[in-house]
Amino acid sequence: MMNEWFECKVRYEKTLENGLLKKVTEPYLVDALSFTEAERRFLEEIEPFMSGEFQVTDIKRAKLAELFECEDDAADKWFKAKVAFITLDEKSGVEKKSSQTMLVQASDLRDAVKRLDKGMEGTLADYEIASIAETPIMDVFHYKAADDEQPEFAEAAQG
Repeated sequence: MMNEWFECKVRYEKTLENGLLKKVTEPYLVDALSFTEAERRFLEEIEPFMSGEFQVTDIKRAKLAELFECEDDAADKWFKAKVAFITLDEKSGVEKKSSQTMLVQASDLRDAVKRLDKGMEGTLADYEIASIAETPIMDVFHYKAADDEQPEFAEAAQG
């Protein structure tokens, strides 16, 4: 199943290291089926961490072909990579490039390139990294089925 990603932004007052309060807007990525679900799930995820007032200021569809995550604690940044797949038009003999956007979790730019290349291992198409840049994304929230959720055809699966 293909994931549908939404970038959700929240605006709130953050306490800085020097004790001052500053209004900030932070983007997060949410796996959801619709804008409505994205907002509901985003609020569920962030509410426990918010004290005081906050506001969801923006939700937009994130067109991502792939997401490369890792468990490494040092990989605390998200990088957006534009990857160009190179195909050869057999009739004309001309190379064609089609681009896709991917998100890579890494500690720095070099690490992001390494992790992207590792994630692309086994890809049959030739590709090149057209660009890669750090994003302000704070975290990624995957879809989690509720414990009481049953498959639509649970009875049929058991029989």
